[in-house]
Amino acid sequence: MAAVSATCVRFGTSLNQSTKLNQIAGTSTSLKPVAVGWARRGFPSLRTSHFRISCAAKPETVQKVCDIVRKQLALPAETELTPASKFSELGADSLDTVEIVMELEEAFSISVEEESSQNISSVQEAADLIDKLVQKKSEA
Repeated sequence: MAAVSATCVRFGTSLNQSTKLNQIAGTSTSLKPVAVGWARRGFPSLRTSHFRISCAAKPETVQKVCDIVRKQLALPAETELTPASKFSELGADSLDTVEIVMELEEAFSISVEEESSQNISSVQEAADLIDKLVQKKSEA
């Protein structure tokens, strides 16, 4: 499943919007859009300060990662684990994170390079990396 997210989206100056100012009883004013036109052919420029495309891991991978994290950190059943759950927010220190990665390697029969393991800080990041490594392993 692919996900696309963007924040801080701004349209460029090629968008020309006509507006009309209304006065009601001389006390309040409001702008109302009347027409929208393009200053040139095509779409206006779209700028964003943050744009990310990511491929989300399979749900069963995310669930297995959640189970391993819960076991390694001895979390009670009522502790909510979501793909966005950060290990540090769950009380994990750097040693706990190393142990989580080692357990994931064993459970999924993969090998995570040290550089990649340092970039894992959430359930989703771990699941995405696992799916990527499992796919790479199956292609080899």
